[in-house]
Amino acid sequence: MRKIFMAVLLLVTMMFTGCGGGDQPKSDGGDSKKIEKITIGLDDEYAPMGFKNEQNEIVGFDVDLAKEAAKRLGCKVEFKAIDWNSKEAELKSGRIDIIWNGLDITPERQENMLFSDPYMDNRQIVFVKKGNDQGIKAEADLAGKGIGTQAGSTAESYIDKTENLKNSFREFKTYGDYVSAFMDLENGRIDALVCDEIVGRYAMSKQDGKFEALDVTVGPVSEFGIAFRKDDTDLRNKVQGVFDEMVKDGAAAKISDEWFKADLIKSKN
Repeated sequence: MRKIFMAVLLLVTMMFTGCGGGDQPKSDGGDSKKIEKITIGLDDEYAPMGFKNEQNEIVGFDVDLAKEAAKRLGCKVEFKAIDWNSKEAELKSGRIDIIWNGLDITPERQENMLFSDPYMDNRQIVFVKKGNDQGIKAEADLAGKGIGTQAGSTAESYIDKTENLKNSFREFKTYGDYVSAFMDLENGRIDALVCDEIVGRYAMSKQDGKFEALDVTVGPVSEFGIAFRKDDTDLRNKVQGVFDEMVKDGAAAKISDEWFKADLIKSKN
């Protein structure tokens, strides 16, 4: 009887200790285990989204957003420079957990990656000298003017493909970098500059008072999103949750204003 009693007692004990004894992970309302660290992949030469400063530190607009999100998640964050052409493979392999670096949401990328809600529009807009908008209210108003953009940019690609628009310009010039383009704009060698809004606003913020950004979109508009592994819905939802909080309480807008002198964060309807 003693042996039978001990056997039954052992069986009951195993049932209440998870059949093996020891502590088991506790469920927190269905959520998974607490995140300890996230590794974010980026192109560290993409100013102002993520780049190396003079002290060789990775800084940038998206970097600051990610740091605030990690702080709210209560986890550590590491930024890792990756081969941008292999970003999907880097994510799938587990070398990084997130891509947060001005990444356009496209149907092709959505087949292989899980995205957050869009957090910023990526559009090409018009920059002019301060106080000299020349009546430019729409893309068609660029006709008859000297227009510049960066060589190899989205703006150049769009203008080259849109012959009616390009042929309407008095002159069309391309530049190796936006420093030279803004210099020509300042000196009157071109009337307007068409470029990526985030890059242009960042460049403009470094020369306060000389230029202004017109709310005139040239070409189609894409959207930036944060990318995760296709099956990592838990991490995606956690990051989305804290980012929504950052938008609601104004933290994301404050970071945007620090980098661009404007709130470029998309608000939820």
